[in-house]
Parts: sequence; structure tokens; C-alpha cells
Amino acid sequence: MSAKSRPKLRIAIVGAGNLAGTLAPALHRAGYAIEEIVSRGGRASLRQARRLAREVSASVVVLDARHGEKNISINGDVVWFCVPDGAIAVAARALAGATTRKVKDWKGKVALHSSGALTSDQLAVLRGHGTAVASVHPLMTFVRGSLPLLAGVPFAIEGDPKAVRSAREIVLNLGGRPFNIRKAHKEAYHTWGMFASPLLTALLVAGEKVALAAGVDRSAARKRMLPILRQTLANYEALGAPRGFSGPLVRGDVAIVERHLKALRRLPAAQQVYVALMNLALTSLPAKNRAALRKVLR
Repeated sequence: MSAKSRPKLRIAIVGAGNLAGTLAPALHRAGYAIEEIVSRGGRASLRQARRLAREVSASVVVLDARHGEKNISINGDVVWFCVPDGAIAVAARALAGATTRKVKDWKGKVALHSSGALTSDQLAVLRGHGTAVASVHPLMTFVRGSLPLLAGVPFAIEGDPKAVRSAREIVLNLGGRPFNIRKAHKEAYHTWGMFASPLLTALLVAGEKVALAAGVDRSAARKRMLPILRQTLANYEALGAPRGFSGPLVRGDVAIVERHLKALRRLPAAQQVYVALMNLALTSLPAKNRAALRKVLR
């Protein structure tokens, strides 16, 4: 029986935050039954879980160790943990301890988590109950107020063979692009993701601060940067970094770099970022007058 003709796995989602708020509806649209949204007992958490459960026709399961729940049942064939990294192992232990007939409930299931930095071993307690486990990380940013599409998004997967097979099938049905990653590479992989999004945002904030020094307020700076940002990404996509690189380094314009450093004297944090990135560019990208530029940047 082909993957397309097999009945789709039933899924339980643990958590109702930004990732779950994108993943659960995407799975629902792809034809997966979302059986449960598992939530903590806090008022805000429950409100989010109930809203998400209504959207995907799921039931809400409350998991709150303070109240000693011990008779929870999870009907999903796949249990996908969408909680912060530090809460994955804690949530797995709590859920394992709260379900009825632990081994019977978990044997044969698949458990996934979506940490970029942590390995599937965070779910070891469930592996001990006969569950196949994997980490499945979408290389995408999830923030409140934004619902990114998952089609075309790379998903890094590692873990037990059965869980990896199930995860790959699910990702393909979402329109994503699964790829295998080694456990030993997870930390470097997630750091790479940091450069692609959070640290890029930090760089843009540094740009806003420099714009203020140029008499342009942050709101206007954000709007005025967008065309050059979009073209830079388009050039990077179409041409790669070396051919998409422009500016005074390509020309070897030492005098202009000196002027930039002068303009940044009152913005030491931005100046540090500027110098660090310029030195990286001198190492990795086309530039003229490298020795003179390195001397100016010291």
C-alpha cells in the first residue's frame, strides 16, 4: 500500500503556542485528524489550547502535575511535542506518568519534538515505554501574529527508524522538504538557523539604530530598508553570496570604510557588529585592498 493510499496517522499535539498554532492547522488541512491538544492547566494556556482545538476539531487534554492527573488517555498515533526546549523532557515524563496503563498506552506510538538544538533523546522516557521517537525541526520562524506556510520548508529529522519514516511521510504531506541530520550536528544546525533569522533580525535592529543617527526614525527606516533587503535576498538566491555581494569592500574603498567607522563612534554596539561582519566579509567574499581594509578595521 502506498503512502498516499494508507490511512493518515492520528496526531496529538502537546502545547498550543506559536509552533503548534501553525503546525496543527497545517496538519488538519493536509487531512490528518488532530485527536488532542494537550495543555497545561493555566488559564492562558487553556484559552490558547481551546481556541486551537476548535480550529482543528480536536479535544483538549489538561496536563498539570500540580493537580495530580493520572487518568489521561492519548488517542493519537503520533504525539508531537511543540513546547519550549527546556520543557520537552519534563512534558514527556509528565505525560508518560499521567496516562493510564503506561506501557499499553505508549507501545507502538510515535513521539516527535521540534527542537532544533536538542536530539530525540529528550523523549527517552517514552522510548522506554515502547514508543519510537524523533526530533523534527522546521527551519522556519514562528512568531505571534504570523502563520507561515510550511510548503517548501526544510525539516531536519533524526531519531528511531520507525519515527523517522513516519515523520518524513508527514512532512511530505505538508509539502515540506525532509532531510536527515546526525545527532552530533544538531547544535551547529540550530546555530545556523540563528544566523538565518533571529540574528538577522538583530542585525536589522542595529541598522535601525544607525538610521536614527542619520535622522531617519525606526518606522521609516524599516519601510525604506525593505526594497534593498528583498533584492539582496533575491540576489543571494539567484547568484549566491560572492556574486550577490556589493558595496565598498568589493571596490576596496578604504576611505568610505573610514567614514563609516567615524559615523559609528557614538554607536559602539553597532560599530562592533560592523567590524565583525566586515572582517568576515574580507575572509569569505570578494574584496580589493584587503590588507589596507584590515588595518583600518583594527
